[in-house]
Amino acid sequence: MTESASGVTGKEPGDRGRTSIADGVVEKIAGLAAREVVGVHAMGSGSGLSRTFGAVRDRVPGGQKAQVSRGVKAEVGEVQTALDLEIVVDYGVSIRDVARAVRENVIAAVERMTGLEVVEVNIAVSDVKLPDEPDEEPESRLQ
Repeated sequence: MTESASGVTGKEPGDRGRTSIADGVVEKIAGLAAREVVGVHAMGSGSGLSRTFGAVRDRVPGGQKAQVSRGVKAEVGEVQTALDLEIVVDYGVSIRDVARAVRENVIAAVERMTGLEVVEVNIAVSDVKLPDEPDEEPESRLQ
């Protein structure tokens, strides 16, 4: 490295300093990317009751986790990340094809937006949404 007369190293301005990315940022990106895939009905626990409570919790100000990252867990290092996703698929879709599409979309989005290398995306399919099952998203009591 070379130093200029002012004492600043010869690094480009964009290379001076460090950028850290929180786990929650990667979780949100992955959650949005997973939901874009046709055949993904919901993210998170397969139990309808758990999804209902989760939806209510997410709508209450100060709720534990934003709905967008529900069902996603990320471990973020300095240059790599690993993700675990829990999804509910629509009845009739090929689970293998949906899982492959989710992996591809999540990896592309996370790597493009963060510059981190995604080393793995583990997917747990926890339920299948049947056509005659009602959606269990309760109406918000808040206005």
